[in-house]
Amino acid sequence: MNKKGFYGLLCIVAVILPGSVTFAVSGEIEISQRVLQAMYQGGEKLKYRVSWTGGIKIGELKMEIVKLPGDNEEYELRARVKDSGIFHFFYPVDDSFVTKVQGAKRLPVSYKVVQKEGRGYEATRHTRYDQLNGEIWYQKNDGSPKTYSVEEEVYNEFSSFFYTRLLPLVPGTSSIVPTFADGKRHEVLVESGDETRIKKTVIGDVNVLSVSPRMPFKGLYDKAGDTVIWMSNDECRVPVRINSKIAIGSLTAELVSYTNPSCSDQSEYHRNIPKSSTTPEALELGD
Repeated sequence: MNKKGFYGLLCIVAVILPGSVTFAVSGEIEISQRVLQAMYQGGEKLKYRVSWTGGIKIGELKMEIVKLPGDNEEYELRARVKDSGIFHFFYPVDDSFVTKVQGAKRLPVSYKVVQKEGRGYEATRHTRYDQLNGEIWYQKNDGSPKTYSVEEEVYNEFSSFFYTRLLPLVPGTSSIVPTFADGKRHEVLVESGDETRIKKTVIGDVNVLSVSPRMPFKGLYDKAGDTVIWMSNDECRVPVRINSKIAIGSLTAELVSYTNPSCSDQSEYHRNIPKSSTTPEALELGD
């Protein structure tokens, strides 16, 4: 199993909310204000069971959005990836990620990664983003800091995961998410598939869109193929399942717990069953 495969689960996602109110971003992309309000009131928590090829549980992934005190529209996007089961004896993992975002576009201003992997490996990475002046400062452990220049605003690998839940994607179309990774700015193509239905998720039987980000960078994790995210097609845009190919097999993150005080009853969005509701067995969670 590739030791960095867990990071494939922090890939970017894209979402669509029919009929939502939107506003422009960077003069090109529109994001859903209704989804923004549902996500960024603070208190959203997601927990996933991570399995390797064949359904072998190897760990868990937790993510949450925390509103910081004050009126500055500042939030922390937090995640923790931890091993479990037999995988712990081969390669223990306990990694945490914290991105501070602010403003209407939820752009990152800082990013901290703490990696604890294997038998004794530890690393801390700090990144600061000066979005106004196009400068990015990066330091690993006590090493010499590095600075990079970018021409336009960027998201990082983690904040783009949350940001792309806001995009108004239409099945069969794509959007661009500017992402800083590996020392430069990438225009990541995010493709949206047709609506289908997944049964027996932790939030019920839901209509979802399959979304595929095409990431041209390596970033913090190794990957060997496509990533697909299934997102609830409603105004909460909950990622209920993520599948990512790695060097050996694939990883699947299945949502096992979801809380969000600002996410109201979404059942009206899932009353109409799409034509593809006779879903493949691989998509029917909970069986």
